[in-house]
Amino acid sequence: QVQLVESGGGLVQAGGSLRLSCTASGRSFSNYNMGWFRQAPGKVREFVAAISWSGGRIDYADSVKGRFTISRDNAKNTVYLQMNSLKPEDTAVYYCAADDRDGSSWHLSPMYPTTYDYWGQGTQVTVSS
Repeated sequence: QVQLVESGGGLVQAGGSLRLSCTASGRSFSNYNMGWFRQAPGKVREFVAAISWSGGRIDYADSVKGRFTISRDNAKNTVYLQMNSLKPEDTAVYYCAADDRDGSSWHLSPMYPTTYDYWGQGTQVTVSS
């Protein structure tokens, strides 16, 4: 069983920055494709960013391109989401997710929540105007 723990959320003013972290338990983190999603109140969970197990493929939602950066440190079992130029519409609970493909690329689109096998509990990000 894989456990994912997010951290780094908080309250920030528009234009500010936050860095989210997601640390995974277990020894197979380097084999997981990882994703970040977010869910605002009353809205469906939406894709934010994803990074393949090797780091060779990275995808972003159009709404965050140029502002957010996903990265991973396999030695630390951690994936990061650097969020710059934050906007009030970025306010949401942010979740990380793991797709266990044993060192292969996603078998489905990284943008679909159903692609992922494991989820964290989420961390709240609030951007004030």
